[in-house]
Amino acid sequence: MKIAVGNDHRGVAVKQRLEDMLKSLGHTVDDFGATSAASVDYPDFAIPVAEAVASGKDDRGLLICATGHGMCIAANKVHGVRAVNCRDVVDAEMSRLHNDANVLCLSADLLSEEVIERMVKTWLDTKFEGGRHERRLEKVKQYEHDHEQ
Repeated sequence: MKIAVGNDHRGVAVKQRLEDMLKSLGHTVDDFGATSAASVDYPDFAIPVAEAVASGKDDRGLLICATGHGMCIAANKVHGVRAVNCRDVVDAEMSRLHNDANVLCLSADLLSEEVIERMVKTWLDTKFEGGRHERRLEKVKQYEHDHEQ
């Protein structure tokens, strides 16, 4: 799977660990993130990752900032992106099963390394369940289509 990864200054260390893990699992990483602890603005990284996923250039996206909130807000402005900010493995799994989330936002400050690794592995391995959830996602896609600028 090709995965776009982005982060602000608070997520540099987490991104580096995740990239190593992703590569060891056989994934390709497209790095859009900051490389130092110098303060930067999260939308500058969230939007390019979201655009890469929405365009199909990358299969999924991972975004990391202090809480995950800012990245999630910015990423969800891009049509076709279903970004989620998860705090545990069940949350990550359900976001794929029921919502077909294609961008996972993570907190560098509130989650342990072990939890982040387990969440990402679960999120990448979980398939969308479809069924009644497909109908609901179609309504979201229709809204996006009807409100394109």
